Amino acid sequence: MGINPQTVPVMTAVDISFSNLRVFLNYIYELKKGIRQMALFTTGRRHRQFVEERLGKQGIDYVLQDVAPHNINVYFGAPECIDVIRQIIDRPLNELSPEADFMLGAMLGYDIRVQCLRYLDRAGIRSGTGPAAVSPF
Repeated sequence: MGINPQTVPVMTAVDISFSNLRVFLNYIYELKKGIRQMALFTTGRRHRQFVEERLGKQGIDYVLQDVAPHNINVYFGAPECIDVIRQIIDRPLNELSPEADFMLGAMLGYDIRVQCLRYLDRAGIRSGTGPAAVSPF
């Protein structure tokens, strides 16, 4: 007995957890209002179709990155930001160079001072003075 494609449910917003959906839709709202230029959203692979359809309907550029066995990272926002993402995100986030990690954090709007401390720690050039770096991740 085969699967009838007409009876297979189509993924809708209801299929994504409410809190996850709220975060995703808020990022879209902030992009449209100019509050942010880029966002990073991690979700289950099963939500890929919904995410791609919503971003496509909104005319928002995006890049998908497979992470873990069941998740994806969705980078979306201004076309020039996504062009940079296509150049620097070529491996898992925990394997990025200190420079690429710094750029990503800055592009996502993380506290620049914290990003500087993180960069210095990751690059192994921190002098050891001042407060310990706090990871925004």
